[in-house]
Amino acid sequence: MFFNSIDFAIFFPIVFILYWLVFNKNLKYQNVFLLIVSYVFYGWWDWRFLGLIMFSSFIDYFVGIALEKNIPQNKRKIFLIVSLIVNLGLLGVFKYYNFFIDNLQSAYTLFGSELNLTTMNIVLPVGISFYTFQTLSYSIDVYRRKIKHSNDIIAFFSYVAFFPQLVAGPIERAKNLLPQFSKKRVFSDSNASDGMRQILWGLFKKIVIADNCAIYADQMFNNPESFQGITLILGAIYFAIQIYCDFSGYSDIAIGTAKLLGFKLMINFRNPYFSRDIGEFWRRWHISLSTWFRDYLYIPLGGSRGTKLKQIRNVFVIFLVSGFWHGANWTFIAWGFLNALYFLPLMLIGKNRKNLDNVAEGKLFPHSKEALQIFITFFLTVFAWIFFRAKDITSAFEYIYLTFANFNLRVESETGMKLIPIIILLFGIEWLQRRKEHSLDIKHLHTYLRWCIYLILILITISLGKYENQSFIYFQF
Repeated sequence: MFFNSIDFAIFFPIVFILYWLVFNKNLKYQNVFLLIVSYVFYGWWDWRFLGLIMFSSFIDYFVGIALEKNIPQNKRKIFLIVSLIVNLGLLGVFKYYNFFIDNLQSAYTLFGSELNLTTMNIVLPVGISFYTFQTLSYSIDVYRRKIKHSNDIIAFFSYVAFFPQLVAGPIERAKNLLPQFSKKRVFSDSNASDGMRQILWGLFKKIVIADNCAIYADQMFNNPESFQGITLILGAIYFAIQIYCDFSGYSDIAIGTAKLLGFKLMINFRNPYFSRDIGEFWRRWHISLSTWFRDYLYIPLGGSRGTKLKQIRNVFVIFLVSGFWHGANWTFIAWGFLNALYFLPLMLIGKNRKNLDNVAEGKLFPHSKEALQIFITFFLTVFAWIFFRAKDITSAFEYIYLTFANFNLRVESETGMKLIPIIILLFGIEWLQRRKEHSLDIKHLHTYLRWCIYLILILITISLGKYENQSFIYFQF
């Protein structure tokens, strides 16, 4: 079930009404209801995969109880290993089994041998990468004694399957989300209004910007030999904007939907394309994933401590694993490798945490140095996105080669130039609202002005929105 579908437009109002008018007097019943509708939401794609999320939830719930008992440390470690093996094992089989089999056979063929292994016709369960990391963070935090285990199995299962953020995040930590299932939730007009504003902004980004950019990005990436170099650059920019608006749009809708149900989810994007260096970009892009890898992989490896060689190793490990998390393809590993190369000089000279404030703080426009830094950082990320978008490594290098081999400044007709004004509008609003929690946080404006903005966005969404390509990019991960 997609957020931008008729199904969800019918599903959520029913859930909202029953949630607040029928089940609001009893917290346990409210949580049971949330769990049921979350499973309905997830099972809408394929009910068979409900068994996987239930099994994963069941394992980590009881692992959490075992980790809390007064037992020797080595036994506690065994229970944690059980959680890791089960969760990463399921993820590995469904997402990476065929990738490893294909590459193992290719390696044997390269050395003149034959290895007769068969691949499987596996359907990737939607959202498995997201809820796997969510349940793992619970087990690891209980093991580290950072949180207490949950005694409420309904609350825990609801935390894992919470439908607004189940299939594409944000990847919530138990410390933030799980306690919210144990507290009585009271309907708030201000939270509900803000949630609806954030949903409207998310739908605008997804339906108007992302899905329109996808049309032209697909044309250029699928047939790069048919276009001139400047047009291919435009295609890469379109994809960069597409993936940002697609994924941040999903996050906005998820966070806004959660607000309507009385929950607060973490912010997942903070205007990443206004970043002045790649370190700042990764503090602003997919924050829930980047902080997950920081806390559960980068810091345990040593982070930025130790020798320079170990620091370099840690940087490459976290970016390569982050790339591989996105999919079983060498293109994602190349994308991660490129970002590691971008990040490494900043880390080595100790400037990877230099830009922690908002760009042009207290000013309307950035100064020339900041503008240049934003421009350079944006085009570094655009170049890396070519590998992320390409179907394979060969196609990525072909796209880059054709960009320079056929380079001229003539943009072919019908290449989406009409999108430029609406993209400028998007980033203009985000620039003016860059200090806000989200770009449509306009509660400070006069009522009439607010409603004029809502009406304009709704009319633009209805008139310019694309409804054929409904899927969100990150559903495939």
